[in-house]
Amino acid sequence: MYKIVKYESQDRMGDLICDNYPMLLVLSRFGMSLGFGEQSIGEVCKSNNVDVKTFLAVVNLLIDDSEKIPKIIDAEISIPALIKYLCNSHKYFVEFRLPLIRQELVNALGDNKNDVNLVIIKYYDEYVYEVNRHITYEERKVFKYVESLIDTNVSNKYNIEIFSKRHDDVECKLSELKDIIIKYYPNSSSNELNSVLFDIFSCAKDLESHNRVENALFIPAIKELERLKKID
Repeated sequence: MYKIVKYESQDRMGDLICDNYPMLLVLSRFGMSLGFGEQSIGEVCKSNNVDVKTFLAVVNLLIDDSEKIPKIIDAEISIPALIKYLCNSHKYFVEFRLPLIRQELVNALGDNKNDVNLVIIKYYDEYVYEVNRHITYEERKVFKYVESLIDTNVSNKYNIEIFSKRHDDVECKLSELKDIIIKYYPNSSSNELNSVLFDIFSCAKDLESHNRVENALFIPAIKELERLKKID
């Protein structure tokens, strides 16, 4: 269990990471690397050209692991910094985490192409397809809309409420997959398969955190931007 406190810019980055190891992913998604010594969060953000208020908003949101998602509207949050974070998250899932889990899953199931194995792999591939579809929509439609909104007042008959209504939780199907393996896969006591299950649990949690950032930070920030620009 990691430490639940509210971090501020003067706190040391090393303390944040050591007390809350999942924040390693947040660090990399903002484009920051390790090796920051005894520097504060503010100093590390400044040296990496990262908006510290946006970084802290994401960190403090994710550390508060309560089920209820707070409503956060902060005019000082940098929308471009938040979009960069979300895009890097997408890249991590699509190019690294999901392909790695698939390879681990194939290795754990072995060469036996029985019906259960085929169903599991097919289910996983369908899930990855849905994630890719979800991410493509966000990057080509939503983020492009927001970028144009920052530069102009043109809404092209689109607003963030449209995205909000169709913003499905892509981690749900991954949770269903782990349930299938746990409840119905025979001989599932191998270290390899247990390791894959652990990664699936972790990935589902990470996707849930990703959605949490979008729901509590990104969507409210864009709604506020629309309000300021009088976009209906």
